[in-house]
Amino acid sequence: MNANTCYQLPLVHGSLFSGIGGFDLAAEWAGWQNAFHCEWNEFGQKILKYYWPNAKSYGDITQTDFTIWRNRIDVLSGGFPCQPYSHVGKRLGKEDDRHLWPQMLRTIREVAPSYVVGENVHGIVTWNRGMVFHEVQVELENEGYEVQPCLLPACAVGALHRRDRTWFVAYSKHNRIRRWEQQQKGKQETFGTIANTTTERLQESRNQFRQEYELFINPPTDFTGGITTQWSKAKRGSGNVSKNDGIPEAMDGITVSQWKQQSIKAFGNAIVPQVAFEIFKCINSHERSHGCYNGSHMRRVGLRSTKLSINTKI
Repeated sequence: MNANTCYQLPLVHGSLFSGIGGFDLAAEWAGWQNAFHCEWNEFGQKILKYYWPNAKSYGDITQTDFTIWRNRIDVLSGGFPCQPYSHVGKRLGKEDDRHLWPQMLRTIREVAPSYVVGENVHGIVTWNRGMVFHEVQVELENEGYEVQPCLLPACAVGALHRRDRTWFVAYSKHNRIRRWEQQQKGKQETFGTIANTTTERLQESRNQFRQEYELFINPPTDFTGGITTQWSKAKRGSGNVSKNDGIPEAMDGITVSQWKQQSIKAFGNAIVPQVAFEIFKCINSHERSHGCYNGSHMRRVGLRSTKLSINTKI
């Protein structure tokens, strides 16, 4: 067995705390297969099931057993809830019932993925003198992973807002070899990322989803305070109608549908898929170069091989 025989694309991806599919969309861009997602929010579930109907859909992570996926997932991603560590919240940390890193760790143990990509707010670095920040790394290392934390803001991929986020990228050589052995036994399955369809409505809806996603991250360059037609639609669609959009302020909250309100809330909680895509490209590069071997080389080849001109160290 050598690195070339070990390397097999497309990789198989599963996401936790999936939201509206930021990680799943980035995985699709990377050419991967989305096997499952896990999201408790009803609005997020509708989005995920609509765009990735062939992926297995789970709800409450605390009530889900993932052992069926053991040695079947190459990359497991998850933006575990940030509210316990966010500077704009109460920063209750482990006392917050949304502290769900232990559930993600349990899933990692059950699934044994080759790669783990975690995301959280920058505040996790400073909460309680970095206790959870270091705990995440130690617990991943105890499971046999090499871990590289980094700080990647949205502006590094061209967004007009900073949005600092802490990312944990982990790799297990042992799990990668186990995964390869499972593939050699002929148990490799194919999971569709998006089902092919001849329905123009479905295709147009998907295209609109991606356009709105990217428009939210990157508003038009000619937006200088005035409202272009395209940007006006984005603002109206996002639920932000308190600006000069021609509608009386008294109508705010009435003219925006519940679906639109949920949309903007979901966008606010979502990861920026373009950032995750940069990490996923590095994983593809690592797989091509090293396959199951030279996992320790990841620190030299991994995130530093991206074109992001930022300091990734924390």
